[in-house]
Amino acid sequence: MSNIATGARVSAELVRQRISGRRSDVGGRLFEGLLLLALLASLAVLLTLLVDVTTRGIGVYLERGLDFIGSPLSRDPAQAGVGQGLFGSLLLMLLVAVTAFPIGIGAAIYLEEYARDTTFTRFVTANIRNLAGVPSIVYGLLGLAVFVVALRGFVGPDSQGRSVLAGGLTLAIVVLPIVIITTSEALRAVPSGIREAAYGVGATRWQTVRSHVIPYAAPGILTGTILSMARAFGETAPLIMVGGAVSFLSTGDQGVIETLQGKYTTVPTTIYQWVQRPEREFIELSAAGILALLVTILLVNGLAIILRNRYARKW
Repeated sequence: MSNIATGARVSAELVRQRISGRRSDVGGRLFEGLLLLALLASLAVLLTLLVDVTTRGIGVYLERGLDFIGSPLSRDPAQAGVGQGLFGSLLLMLLVAVTAFPIGIGAAIYLEEYARDTTFTRFVTANIRNLAGVPSIVYGLLGLAVFVVALRGFVGPDSQGRSVLAGGLTLAIVVLPIVIITTSEALRAVPSGIREAAYGVGATRWQTVRSHVIPYAAPGILTGTILSMARAFGETAPLIMVGGAVSFLSTGDQGVIETLQGKYTTVPTTIYQWVQRPEREFIELSAAGILALLVTILLVNGLAIILRNRYARKW
């Protein structure tokens, strides 16, 4: 009887260890160690970059304070700032938000909730996923060939088509596949029981999508828009192609239409110009501009996360 009792205690201990994950597992421990090593390596690279940029750029803020944030572009490093670049970047983000997000979210809702599962639908979905991996410089060439040329007659001869409108539409095309993919994944994560329950009480497809599916998927959709916004905010290559690197944004008393038709610059393209200058002062300005870019992205993402948590529906 004592042997039986001892064996039962050993078996119970093994079950308890397996449930709690504390049993001896050399392979599991080794895999966990490799994952931890990968995490530490990633954090080390990120920390090194942040320390290097902060070390180079913090002197500009200590010397000039917020004057660097509000100052316009200048060939004099003592007077140059990122004010025009920040205004241009935020203007482009507004254009991206009003063009790419409605189109992308609408396309994803149609593909997931209305389109039949046919060969054509799967072909379209596969190509959208492929477009998300296309280098952004290719979208810059597309924007140069389509938007810059097409809008040349609308924006007038001063900007030669290289306007804020062309830059915003080009960035919208860059992030459009990402918006569609992330929205589709959020819609697929909605349990089918929610749709079946809505249909069971007599709701139409539109009522089911509007009142049940979209509210449930809203946190995932907003997360995708946050990532897309951050991607667009930091893009440089497509804006160089459509004229964002060699132009200056007028922030005077122009109206909205004149501003959209005019030339522009952004924070990434401003940094790109500064790092090519031979003066050491512009290298420090570049680092300070990167810090301003990181802080702005952090603030925009933080605001989006607050809105996502505020309007997320709990079931």
